[in-house]
Amino acid sequence: MTTAIEWIASGVELPRLDYQQLEHWLAQVAASHNRILRTLTYVFCNDEEILTVNRRFLNHDYYTDIITFDTCTGRLLRGDVYISLDTVASNAEGLGQDGRRELLRVIVHGVLHLCGINDKGPGEREIMEAAEDAALALLPEGIFNDSEQ
Repeated sequence: MTTAIEWIASGVELPRLDYQQLEHWLAQVAASHNRILRTLTYVFCNDEEILTVNRRFLNHDYYTDIITFDTCTGRLLRGDVYISLDTVASNAEGLGQDGRRELLRVIVHGVLHLCGINDKGPGEREIMEAAEDAALALLPEGIFNDSEQ
């Protein structure tokens, strides 16, 4: 069985990334957590769409950078991940971070959730941040596709 990741832009432009390298990196991150990447759908959207998803499926009435829907079976990672490019950009600006690196942090955050890492309970945020930092350290060079800029 092979990995299948679908990248969808809904109301926004698809970010300029080397998606082949990105998929390899995400598979490597999953493997580092004893998981196998299978079928993922990433939906890049704007704040209004993620707010709609948050209200409809989670009964949350606020903006967020990412929502991950887990349909994993055993060690096989499957799920849908919604990412608000608006919130990612505003978070990066507020943190004084590079926007593209923040986007990669959020993309891998979804995979880490599917690996079973949470970030809402006591001490979990620090565990998630450490896992994100470890994943970002594995990033291949040239993951940003700047050829069109």
